[in-house]
Amino acid sequence: MHILFIGYGKTSQRAAKLLFAAGHQITTISRSAKTDTLAHHLQQDVHGLNLEDLAPIDAAYVLLSPNASTVEAYQQTYVDTVAPIVRALKKHPIQRIMVVSSTRVYGENAGERVDDETVPQPNDAQGRLLLQMEQLYQKAFPAQCMIIRPAGIYSGSSARMQKLAETTKSFPAIQWSNRIHIDDLARFLVFMLHVEHAEKSYICTNNQPQLLHERILELQRAMHLPELVLQSEIETGKRIYAERMAESGFHLKY
Repeated sequence: MHILFIGYGKTSQRAAKLLFAAGHQITTISRSAKTDTLAHHLQQDVHGLNLEDLAPIDAAYVLLSPNASTVEAYQQTYVDTVAPIVRALKKHPIQRIMVVSSTRVYGENAGERVDDETVPQPNDAQGRLLLQMEQLYQKAFPAQCMIIRPAGIYSGSSARMQKLAETTKSFPAIQWSNRIHIDDLARFLVFMLHVEHAEKSYICTNNQPQLLHERILELQRAMHLPELVLQSEIETGKRIYAERMAESGFHLKY
């Protein structure tokens, strides 16, 4: 298959490497130049995407990320890019398009359980823009589109958590945290390419919601640091479960 990656960051690079090893032809689109040799790279602005000179594309992955967390950046990155991407792909025999969104589309924030059957109801502008993006792709590719909603993506680096352990003196409330390892996310994206009777959307998380203050406390004790003080027993965040991912037969490594 000829597979296109629109956005070629760390997750895309991992997935592309797996697909290349399986014998697929890979083309990538990114704003910056790339040096790896497994793919044909095109340095383009997605807002003016041009795929006319490419061989027929069978499948596409859309993994874009804004350069800021502002509403304007979300609008430009997620919503404003849909039309040019749809126009460019309409000229190709797309069998499947996987769009990576986020569990931010779920607005629950009081410790509620969220799973694939939960109706997305964003509670902020960025979440509403992500949901709008999803709906636009689903309308443009009703039979081919699959939405992937990862929770917090992490890698092997522990620098962020160590810094939290070193700097956190108090914590305002109980906060649920949900994670997916970047390698598991990449493997799931590859796995879903050939699933015949796929659902329209999949949450992607490790099904192990954690209380963030407890994780920081564990590190503080292990590092012999002063322990944080929890200021309130009020629950925030949500407990996210990826039931469809588990039912698909995919197995997590992390």
